[in-house]
Amino acid sequence: MKVIWIIIVAVAIFACNDNKQPIADKNMSDMKTPARSAGGDTTDKHDGMDMPGMESVYYTCSMHPQIMEPKPGNCPICGMSLIAVHRNNTPDADELKLSDQQVQLGNIKTDTLNSGMLGDRIVLTATLNIDQRKSTSVSARVMGRIEKLYFKNTGDYVNKGDRLYDLYSEELNNAKQELILALERKNTLDNSIIDFDQLIQSAKYKLLLWGMSEEQIDELVKTKRASPTTAFYSNASGYITMLELKEGDYTMEGSTIIRLANLSTLWAEAQVYSSQLSQIDINGVAEVQVSDMPGNSIRGKIEFVNPEINPDTRINLVRVSIPNPGNQFKPGMSAYVFLRSRVHNMLSLPIDAVLRDGRGATVWVQTGKNIFKSRMVEVGMETGDRIEIKSGLKAGDIVVITGAYLLNSEYIFKKGANPMGGMKM
Repeated sequence: MKVIWIIIVAVAIFACNDNKQPIADKNMSDMKTPARSAGGDTTDKHDGMDMPGMESVYYTCSMHPQIMEPKPGNCPICGMSLIAVHRNNTPDADELKLSDQQVQLGNIKTDTLNSGMLGDRIVLTATLNIDQRKSTSVSARVMGRIEKLYFKNTGDYVNKGDRLYDLYSEELNNAKQELILALERKNTLDNSIIDFDQLIQSAKYKLLLWGMSEEQIDELVKTKRASPTTAFYSNASGYITMLELKEGDYTMEGSTIIRLANLSTLWAEAQVYSSQLSQIDINGVAEVQVSDMPGNSIRGKIEFVNPEINPDTRINLVRVSIPNPGNQFKPGMSAYVFLRSRVHNMLSLPIDAVLRDGRGATVWVQTGKNIFKSRMVEVGMETGDRIEIKSGLKAGDIVVITGAYLLNSEYIFKKGANPMGGMKM
């Protein structure tokens, strides 16, 4: 019986040793075999990560383009689903590559840059203003008080010789009395010792200097009666543009009382950029069209070009003198001034092809099939829908003429930076 139990124990020990050996071998094999991924991939986790520039597709957020992930998922900022984007395999980091579908949907059109004739006419915006050469100021020649004004409204028309105001002035009244006294002394004490004629002429001359007319002085000599107030008359014709004083106000010697403007001629004052000054023929003839009267154009002559440029706006002033028959044009009306300019042979582009901001002007140039690059340029004169390119491009360059703003937005979306950043002419 003992022998049977010994045999059973020996068989059991042998069986246990056989079961332990495969488990150990299996553990060794598991240690040597790489761990499989959830999808059954046997590649090491580090080896399966997308390295920058190795994959042609990455995933980003349409609201946060700075998020760039190697696999699909959600945006860590807003939680939106990431979208697949093809990497631009362009040789230059500043270039932008589009697909054929993007070019078609964006209506991207290009044209080869060539030199051509540009010029002939410049259009400027202007405003009609009073011709200051025909503006008159009526000033007081002696101190006094305005007793009565005969014109009290701005815009009233005053004829030459019309009575404007009555003035009470003690100094003027004293001068009148001096003339009357000299006349009386001459009649009563006429002798060779005192030259009364010289005294009378001196008194008359003082009254003339203080604004009295010769007719008023002759009337004073004839009647020998001085009125406490003195009437003053207009020495020019025109519309009242400003009334400086009203009845009862005191005026000092030299103070302006009324301003008159003759509107038979007006100034069309136009604004012109400093870059356009070299194109203007100073001795040329200008054509002015008033916006409120379409189809009514009038020819004028350039009278003045401001020698000083506004440093803030870089805008200069050009003044054109035009006739105003029947006073049909009014100061303050807007107008267009058409100036003839010299025709030049130059490189030019449509104005919409040039993007401009505070840092300068740029255009998009095609460098390959559906590959575009932003380039800074220096612009010159503008005529109609064309603009001169002074530098930055050469004849033969293929330039984007429509869709430049879309390319600019696409560059910012994909690159996260402005294509003009860091550019210099």
